[in-house]
Amino acid sequence: MKQLIELKVNGEVYEVAIESHRTLLEVLRESLGFVGTKRGCDEGTCGACTVLVNGKPILSCLMLATDAIGAEIETIEGQAITGKPSPLQKAFVDYGAIQCGFCSPGMILSAKALLRENPKPTEREIKEAISGNLCRCTGYIKIVEAIKVAAESNV
Repeated sequence: MKQLIELKVNGEVYEVAIESHRTLLEVLRESLGFVGTKRGCDEGTCGACTVLVNGKPILSCLMLATDAIGAEIETIEGQAITGKPSPLQKAFVDYGAIQCGFCSPGMILSAKALLRENPKPTEREIKEAISGNLCRCTGYIKIVEAIKVAAESNV
């Protein structure tokens, strides 16, 4: 049986009818069309599905959509500023931190959460903040560099 819920995603409220067992990942991608949130492992180990819920990085494959009722949800689609990439997104592009792009949305959102809490993180703090996000392309050096540059730019 479906229930009607409201989710606030990227500042807008969406009403959607869902089964109570559906994850936030499923609802974001399949019901609301936020396909920037990637389905990776479905086990909470890769970080590809990371979104921000009330400002905190959350693995959306492990959270029921009903648990996000009343929360502020941010996806990668909500990061652009007036249609242009955010400074953090731009740093990822400019410093080669994006290769295949599959992990990028989760990495960027994890980095955003870090920079909100700690605008001047150390390299160790950056590595710790993205430790739940796996990348098979970049080797992390360029990702860490991009986050450092974004931090220095006061993102």
